[in-house]
Amino acid sequence: MHLNLRTSSLNLMKIRTFFVGCILAVTVLLFAHRGHGNAQPLGFKSVVDLTHALNAQVPTFEVSDKSPYQVKTLATVAKEHYFLREFCVPEHFGTHLDAPAHFAEGLWTVDQIPPERLVSPLVVVDVSSKAKANADYQVSVEDIAAWEHVHGEIPPNAVVIADTGWDSRWNSAAAYRNADAKGVKHFPGYSKEAAKFLVEGRKVNGLGIDTLSIDYGPSTDFPVHQYTMAHSIYHLENVANLEHVPASGAIVVAAPIKLEGGSGGPVRILALVK
Repeated sequence: MHLNLRTSSLNLMKIRTFFVGCILAVTVLLFAHRGHGNAQPLGFKSVVDLTHALNAQVPTFEVSDKSPYQVKTLATVAKEHYFLREFCVPEHFGTHLDAPAHFAEGLWTVDQIPPERLVSPLVVVDVSSKAKANADYQVSVEDIAAWEHVHGEIPPNAVVIADTGWDSRWNSAAAYRNADAKGVKHFPGYSKEAAKFLVEGRKVNGLGIDTLSIDYGPSTDFPVHQYTMAHSIYHLENVANLEHVPASGAIVVAAPIKLEGGSGGPVRILALVK
């Protein structure tokens, strides 16, 4: 009887092993098949990186003979058997996020922005043709109305990013700043009227642009920064690759460095395209 019980147990274990093996095999086949397609997690068709890489060639707001980007190698695989560097950059360097505290004392610093505000419907407003004709172009309420005429009303809690085409100048700091003989910079931005409409009329979480600043180049008092940040709106500046995302329907994830007390910081921006 003990022998029969032992035999039955062995047979049961073999059956269980067989079924577990079958399940694992089917799982591997399913994942392998999925890997050959274009599907991304959560059903998105693609993920587009809207971020420029950080390096010593990044255009900065102010002209300087030396880049503020500093990097030092502390360990290498060949010597220490691991790779490690330290780096130093200003808070507002490369593709970055401006926290409300940047212009509004007492409001959110970069680490205090609620995480739910960093994942939002993405709205891309293409004004590249207008910016090409006028480097000082400012996104207008009419531009927003034209977008809504085609795509419908901007959803609440969206992030609106202006595609001015300025990303094409990224590899030349001089062309990106576009300063005249007097040192006045010329690049597109938002008008205060458009920003006010988006904040009050459409309840956006943030504004973005593919230039050095939400305010256009010649600005000296930064009225859009002053207004929006007083309303707890964050900014995304020096955004990249906007030509690769649709005008509507995508989700944007803005993940800034969680720097305690920071006025802003470098950010990785991802567009999840449905």
